[in-house]
Amino acid sequence: MAVISHLRTLRQAAWLGWQMESNWTRPWLFIIYSIVRPIAATLILVVMFLVIKQGVANDPLMFTYTYVGAVFFMFVAQVLLGATYVIMEDREHYQTLRQIYIAPISLHVYIIGRSLSKVLLTSLSAIISMAFGLLVLRLPIDLLRVDWPLFALSMLIGLGCILSIGIALAGITFLTAKHSTGINEGIGGVFYLFCGTLFPLTVLPPWGQSIGMAIPITYWLELVRRSLYPAGGIETISGLGEFSNPAILLLLAASALVFLGLSLLIFWFADRMARRAGKVDMTTTY
Repeated sequence: MAVISHLRTLRQAAWLGWQMESNWTRPWLFIIYSIVRPIAATLILVVMFLVIKQGVANDPLMFTYTYVGAVFFMFVAQVLLGATYVIMEDREHYQTLRQIYIAPISLHVYIIGRSLSKVLLTSLSAIISMAFGLLVLRLPIDLLRVDWPLFALSMLIGLGCILSIGIALAGITFLTAKHSTGINEGIGGVFYLFCGTLFPLTVLPPWGQSIGMAIPITYWLELVRRSLYPAGGIETISGLGEFSNPAILLLLAASALVFLGLSLLIFWFADRMARRAGKVDMTTTY
């Protein structure tokens, strides 16, 4: 019975999130926006790489490493933002958080459901960006040689980990008035810097590499790159060459479970503090 209730909450929250994301304009304009936006963001990265490396052809392996990392990091940025904005929007803008809070549903499931719209939109952006990279920028990725089972499994675990981190940040939003966006961007910036998004871990000092090795996003991005470009030698420049694919998958799963436990603990503590301080349904007119 509880499973059916959670699935119903997940479905309805996802539908609500999609309506809130897409109903600000006409469908055809929203589709155009969804196509142009990721391509524009991708072109910024391409121009930066061209300026630094003086051409994609000079180092196709490094360009593939950077391009794939930037494309899939969109999931981290957008999903974390979506999870924190669930609390901010429902509390400050729509002022419906108190009704949702006392409703006979799981707040965790509701937040995940609302965040699924971000997952869907980001998936569309990632597909468009990768298609642009393959067709226009000639990324050396052969779709027939992609390790699709490894890619699917790593995406499943990685997105689950990102959603769990989003739950923790949503809990922290209970206790903040105007700084949840800054906290979200700060955490995202830490992941962007230390998880090998644009450059290998070996570029960082030893203490920075230790931080990166403790974050599951690092292993997720590594598996995504290896699965999409299995024979390209990604492991030779990533700083994780001593680990095999099963070893990295195990590290990803183990670190994701640790982060899940920490996220649930942070959410529980923040929720408890917010209830004691009367901040669950506060309105700061922000």
